[in-house]
Amino acid sequence: MTVLEQPAILKQHLIDAAICIRCGACEAACPVKAISHDSNNYVVDAAICDMQMACLPVCPTGAIDSWRVVARAKPYTLEEQFSWYELPEELTPAQLADAGVDESALADETLAQAEASAQSAAFDPTQPGTGAAPVSLNATTPPWSAAHAYTNLYGARAAEKSITATVVGNVRVTEVGKDYDTHHIILDFGAMPFPVLEGQSIGIIPPGVDAKGKPHHARQYSIASPRNGERPGYNNVSLTIKRVLEDHQGNPVRGVASNYMCDLKVGDRVEVIGPFGSTFLMPNHPKSNIIMICTGTGSAPMRAMTEWRRRLRKSGKFEGGKLMLFFGARTKEELPYFGPLQSLPKDFIDIHFGFSRTPNQPKKYVQDLLRERAADVAPLLQDTNTFIYVCGLKSMEEGVLLALRDVAQGAGQSWDEIGARLKREGRLHLETY
Repeated sequence: MTVLEQPAILKQHLIDAAICIRCGACEAACPVKAISHDSNNYVVDAAICDMQMACLPVCPTGAIDSWRVVARAKPYTLEEQFSWYELPEELTPAQLADAGVDESALADETLAQAEASAQSAAFDPTQPGTGAAPVSLNATTPPWSAAHAYTNLYGARAAEKSITATVVGNVRVTEVGKDYDTHHIILDFGAMPFPVLEGQSIGIIPPGVDAKGKPHHARQYSIASPRNGERPGYNNVSLTIKRVLEDHQGNPVRGVASNYMCDLKVGDRVEVIGPFGSTFLMPNHPKSNIIMICTGTGSAPMRAMTEWRRRLRKSGKFEGGKLMLFFGARTKEELPYFGPLQSLPKDFIDIHFGFSRTPNQPKKYVQDLLRERAADVAPLLQDTNTFIYVCGLKSMEEGVLLALRDVAQGAGQSWDEIGARLKREGRLHLETY
């Protein structure tokens, strides 16, 4: 079937608002920018979506893997999708007929034909001159030596819709007296199973309802503790949460979940779903190198990985490779764990800080730090035991990738080849928001 021979029906790609945790991974992965969001939902524009499906493997909950058969002439609009709290029911043959799909079309144009048509209209990113967007370098598979990750044990599609955890610690980890304080929060699950790995995340469901009277949807937070607990041998996890007091445009706003979490007291109970994530996982084989690049609360998974390696080193039963941390913040006062990081042994981890708003000092970002340490980073890019993790604000992603390209090219290496190999082998992981 050619592109011009469009079927009357369409298998429309949608996002299940009841399951989505609004992490933004699908929007970041979509090469044609068909996915967008507002304060309520993430949605897919049927007029743009070309079924490349780059969004499917990055979704931690499976909310992105949702479809409805509709009349091609009348897909669900963005306005309709933004208003949803759950997916609509499948349209009946009578409803499709009312939308202009006659019985013969329903009989002849099967769902497989609709899918085939959508695929034929898609860009082929391997062909030059198609206008396809650049292929993402984010690996969709975990490191080969990563431990097995349990996911979606609690949530909309699980037997248990949520689990209740008890707050056993809430400590501020940025300088007291500054705005936008960041907290290290420890949650204990008691006797209920909640296995997690470094690099995974959980969803927190704030109590109460939103402006429309609907229950608040879950907010996603990366786990900041290693697999055997914030306190070794205990069934607990820690989170790194920054209090949100303004939106991305700088307008005053009080973040629902972040302020709720930062104000919790020891003994309070919290509703949790998850865990999520099966790719942003650390390697477990000896002599594996880890390059960690983060800003702000993007330090959470890096703290988890660093602490697990520290505990392994202390046990004397694991020979780790090189650890490098490139950590950026506006000022050192806003950088979580600044003091504890400085106390880690130099022969254990190579740490570099970059501050963009230190008074009377030039701005320095994580990409600047990478270029400064090019002589050390370049050999690691060539080493198949090297794994790279990037976590933080979306605005940092392009700069980091360009810096890695410059490091590779400065050493006479082909970044196109290295980048493709890092993705293919599950060794470059991007988690930006």
